[in-house]
Amino acid sequence: MEGAIHPPETSAFRDCFSLAWKNPYVLRLAFSAGIGGLLFGYDTGVISGALLYIRDDFEAVEKRTVLQESIVSMAVAGAIIGAAIGGWMNDRFGRRTSILVADFLFLVGAIVMAAAPNPALLIIGRVFVGLGVGMASMTSPLYISEASPAKIRGALVSTNGFLITGGQFLAYLINLAFTKAPGTWRWMLGVAGIPALLQFILMFFLPESSRWLYRKGRQEEAKSILKKIYPPHEVETEIQALQESVEAEVREGSSEKISFIKLWKTKTVRRGLLAGVGLQVFQQFVGINTVMYYSPTIVQLAGFASNETALLLSLITSGLNALGSIVSIYFIDRMGRKKLLVISLTGVIISLGILSAAFHETSSHAPDVGRMATEHFRNYTCPDYETASTTWDCMRCLKASPHCGFCASGTNKMFPGACLISNSTLRDLCHNEHREWYTKGCPSNYGWIALVGLALYIIFFSPGMGTVPWIVNSEIYPLRFRGVCGGIAATANWISNLIVAQSFLSLTEAIGTSWTFFIFGLISVAGLIFVLVSVPETKGLPIEEVEKMLEQRAIQLVFWKKGSDQEKKNSVV
Repeated sequence: MEGAIHPPETSAFRDCFSLAWKNPYVLRLAFSAGIGGLLFGYDTGVISGALLYIRDDFEAVEKRTVLQESIVSMAVAGAIIGAAIGGWMNDRFGRRTSILVADFLFLVGAIVMAAAPNPALLIIGRVFVGLGVGMASMTSPLYISEASPAKIRGALVSTNGFLITGGQFLAYLINLAFTKAPGTWRWMLGVAGIPALLQFILMFFLPESSRWLYRKGRQEEAKSILKKIYPPHEVETEIQALQESVEAEVREGSSEKISFIKLWKTKTVRRGLLAGVGLQVFQQFVGINTVMYYSPTIVQLAGFASNETALLLSLITSGLNALGSIVSIYFIDRMGRKKLLVISLTGVIISLGILSAAFHETSSHAPDVGRMATEHFRNYTCPDYETASTTWDCMRCLKASPHCGFCASGTNKMFPGACLISNSTLRDLCHNEHREWYTKGCPSNYGWIALVGLALYIIFFSPGMGTVPWIVNSEIYPLRFRGVCGGIAATANWISNLIVAQSFLSLTEAIGTSWTFFIFGLISVAGLIFVLVSVPETKGLPIEEVEKMLEQRAIQLVFWKKGSDQEKKNSVV
C-alpha cells in the first residue's frame, strides 16, 4: 500500500496469524474477496472431471476432440472478455462493484450449465462462467492488495492463490462425490452457484477499496477504512502517501482517458507491463492448465482407464496444488518473488522432462492388438483394423479413428488385447468380462512415472509460477494505471490460457503426449531466462518505491546473496 517504507518482516506468514487476533477486519476483507479466487479455481477445475461424464452422455462430444476442447476453452474465451471489461469496470465503478457483477455471472452460468439439454447450451453456460472468472481473476487480488498493509501484502494476496487452488481441490472432491449420482456432471457444474451467492452477500456489506474512493474524491470514506486497516500511529502516514499518489495521478491525467500508446511511452509502466504481462503469458505456456483442465484425461493417457480412478489420482495432484499455495503464503514475503519464481521454473523444467520421458516409454511399449483376442468379439472389430495388413498395437488402434477403442486382456493388461468399435455397448461388454476399456490411453507399466512427474510439476509450479505472477501484477503498476494495466495482464493470461486449452488434446493427437510436454519444457526454459532478465523484486516495497525502482535500468542477475534492504530496493533484480 502507498505509504512509508515497511521493511520486510522475518515471516509475513506469522504476521498474518498475529493480524487475525489484532485486526480481523483486514482478514475479513481479504477472505471475502478471495471467494472470487475460490470460484475461479472451482469453475476451471470442475470441468476436468465433468468432461469424463459429459463425453458419456453426449456421443458427439465423445467422438469430436474439438468439441471437448470447446467445452473447456469457451470459459477461457469468456474470461478474456471478462478480464478486459474488468480493467475498465474496476476504474470506472470500483473493485467491490466488479466483484458483485462477477458473482452474478457465476450464478447465471452455473444454472445454465446444470440445466443444459445439449452441448451448445452447455458451452453458453461456460461462457457466462468465463466472464465471471475473468473479472474475478484480476479484481480479487487487486481488492486484497489495496486492503493490505505493505509488509504482509504478499502473504494476503497469496491467500487468493490458495483459494484458487483450494477451489480446484474442492472441484475434484465434488466430482468424486457425484460420480454415482443421477445427472453426475450437472451437479458438478451447478454447485458453483453456492459460493457465488455467498460472496455476493458478503461483499454487499463490505466497503469499496480505500484507494479507489480517494481517487474519486470520497476522502472521508477512504480515511475511515484506512483507520480500520492500520494501527493509529500509521494512519496519518498512509493517508498522506495516498494523497500524494492521487495528486500525481491528477497531474498526469486519469487512467480512464489513457491510451495504450501513452502507457507504452511511460517508462515505468512499460517496464512494469513487460514483466507483468510476460509472467502471465509464461504461467500459461508452461502448461499448467493442461494439468488443471485435463488432469483426469492425462491420467487416462498414462494408462489408468477408469473414470473414478482418474478422478481419484487427479485429486492428489489438486491437493498438492493447494498445499503449494500454502507454501507460497509462508515464503512469498520471506524469500521474495523472484527467488521463488526461479526455484519454481527450475523444478517445472525437470518435471516436464520426466513427463515427456514417461509418455515416450508408454507409447513405445503399448500392448499389441491380438487377432485371437479381437476375434473373441466377432462382428465388433474396428473397421480400420479389419483392413490392416500390418501388426497393430494399442496406440495404433486408438489413433486410427475416434471410432476405435482397445479392450485389454483380462489376464494381464500388457498381453495382446482387442481393437473394437468404440461405443457404450462395447465398453459395457468389455467391462462385463472384467477387462479394462481404453479410448484415451493404453495400458502401461510406466504410468506411475508419469504420475510422479505430474506430482512434481504441481509441487514446483504452485508456490512460484502459480501465485507470484498475480502478486507481481497487483504490486508493479502505479495506482493511476493499475486497473488498466491489471486488465491488460489478465487478458494476456486468458488469451494464453485459451491457446493452450484449445490446442492441448489436438496437439497430443497430432504429435503425441511426449512431444507436447517436451515443448512445454522448452518454453519453461525461455520463461526462466525471462524471469532472470526482466522481472523486478517487489518484496516489502510500497507501490511508489516499486515505481522508482522501475525508473532504473540496472539488471542484477545475482539476486541470491543477502544484502541491505536499501540495496534490494534500489536494484532491479
